Amino acid sequence: MKRRCVHLLCGVFAAFALAFAAHAGADQTMMTTDSQTARVVLPAPDTTGTRTVESVIASRRSRREFTGEPVSTATAGQLLWSAQGITGAGMLRAAPSAGATYPLETYLVAGAVEGLAPGLYRYLPQGHRLELVKAGDLRREIAAAALSQQWIADAPVIVAISAVYERTAARYGRQRATRYVDMEAGHAAQNLYLQAEALGLGTCSVGAFDDSRVRTVLGLPPQETPLLLLPVGKTP
Repeated sequence: MKRRCVHLLCGVFAAFALAFAAHAGADQTMMTTDSQTARVVLPAPDTTGTRTVESVIASRRSRREFTGEPVSTATAGQLLWSAQGITGAGMLRAAPSAGATYPLETYLVAGAVEGLAPGLYRYLPQGHRLELVKAGDLRREIAAAALSQQWIADAPVIVAISAVYERTAARYGRQRATRYVDMEAGHAAQNLYLQAEALGLGTCSVGAFDDSRVRTVLGLPPQETPLLLLPVGKTP
């Protein structure tokens, strides 16, 4: 009888410990590792902000000065979600895409993100995850490739947007695909601009860079073309 009670108590305590651990980790970033790569599951995006879209549009500016203050993993995830996150049935995303061909790829150059090791991460909209591409702080390399605009390296994160034009060209032809993909990159960038503003952060879209050097730093495959860099951070 005594042994049975001990086993019962152990079971109760074990269940409590598991429940507590699950609750404690609900708002934290979860790291999972498979045989080939490391993936980070980001906190769920917030869809109930306190600012109106009108107020955010009114205050949006291009900002190039940053305090260097780290951002949270949740904030980094929120920025990525605003640009390319899944928002509806059928895997529809935050930014419109011609024919839902989704040619854009989004990368996070993390330099000062709480709970996230410095490195280059690819954003995976399905599952709202990050996939580690390259370890280490690459902000200065990105700034050097962007015609030595050193203010870029002051941002805690840099969001890089590239495109695989063939995804859209397969449906609409190369000429129209070029227009549609460039439009889509603008949609995603503006979403990120407004999300940054709503979070009390600043950003500036950067197109002045050496394509081949940015491609090398990001390790892009031949079919991907770098389009935009968006350094994001707290402003003075």
